[in-house]
Formats: sequence, structure tokens, C-alpha cells
Amino acid sequence: MITLSTFLRLALGGGLFSGLIAVLAALPTSAQAAATPPQRRTPALTTEVEPLQRTSAGKITDPTTKLEALLRTTGGRTKGLTRGQIAASAALNQLGVSFSWGGGSAKGPTIGIGRGAGTRGFDCSGLTLYAWSKAGITLTHYTGTQFRQGRRIPFRARRTGDLLFFGGGTGDPTHVALFLQDGLMIHAPRTGDVVRKTNFLASPYFRSTYRGVVRPG
Repeated sequence: MITLSTFLRLALGGGLFSGLIAVLAALPTSAQAAATPPQRRTPALTTEVEPLQRTSAGKITDPTTKLEALLRTTGGRTKGLTRGQIAASAALNQLGVSFSWGGGSAKGPTIGIGRGAGTRGFDCSGLTLYAWSKAGITLTHYTGTQFRQGRRIPFRARRTGDLLFFGGGTGDPTHVALFLQDGLMIHAPRTGDVVRKTNFLASPYFRSTYRGVVRPG
């Protein structure tokens, strides 16, 4: 931006005509303005990051030990648990099971299709389908449909067992997981992997592709 004092100095110092030429040359062109890159919008999830609990030694604690400890003290019985906790506990019982494209049913891991034709296990929506069936809720075996099978929940109001969705741009999400607690989720990631727990709040990929939370039922 050219100030009045700069304009007068240029105009009077070099003659009115040459001063005007210098002023015009100093102004930004529309092409220069258009070339200025727009600011990137921060993904919604990154503005709501909550720190994981840490021990006095600074190590991240596994918050699911609360649920898993409860299940151990009850001998695995789910009486008194919420439906979301029942679903989460069912998923936790499948830790280490192979990923299988198209695999998984309400009864447990199955032989998949396509890339999963030779593997018994779960894909991402197969795991969530199975887990929530243990809580009495029927879900379809497709991530995009599961995104519409329940209530949308604000990120800060998420509870154990809620479904977390990622990817797909503005279309159907491409990945689904079950929220556990704090920054952890449990999911069936990809071919060649197994059902595992992941700190999604510490993952640039999951933070940037987050789509929303759904509570089935």
C-alpha cells in the first residue's frame, strides 16, 4: 500500500508525470494478487485435539485399560455396560485378527472376497458390523451406509463404541473405526495388517481425513 507521503515524495522528487509512473509501477497488479496462495483451512479435528493422559514419567497411558480392566474383573461379562462399551469390548476381543477385504459378519471373522478371498478376518466395516451386533444393533457391511446408520455426534461428545469415519472427500467415507477413549480407536486398517488400536489424534493422516462421529442405534 502506497502512503500519501510516499506519493508526494515520488511525484515532487521526479516530476509529476514520472512520479505517477513510479507510483503505478509500485502498485500490486491483479495478476500478482491472484497469484497469492489462499490460506489452507485447518481440518476440524485438529482444532479439537485433546491431550492423551500421561504418567508421571511422561509415557502415554493406554486409556482402554479402564474398559479392559473392567471386563477382566467381571470375567468378560457385559452386564452393566453401555451398548457402546459392549461393541468396543467385542472389537477388543478381535485384536490381532487378520484384515480381509469383504470379511466379517455378525458371527465373527469370515473369508473375504477379491483381495481377501484367501484370508479369514475382517475389513473395517466388517469389524464394526460384528462389534455392534453384540450390542443388539444391525449394521450393513458398507462404510458409506454405516455413515448414515445412526446419529451424528459432535467430536467432543464422542463415547466409547461410537463410529469414527475418515476419507472419501465429500463422498462416502472410505474407512470406519470404533472409538475407544481419549485418542485411541480400534479398526481393521488394510490388507496385510491386523485389527489393532491406533492413536488417531497423533496421526496426521487420520486428523486430516476425519469426517465425523456416528452413534448407531
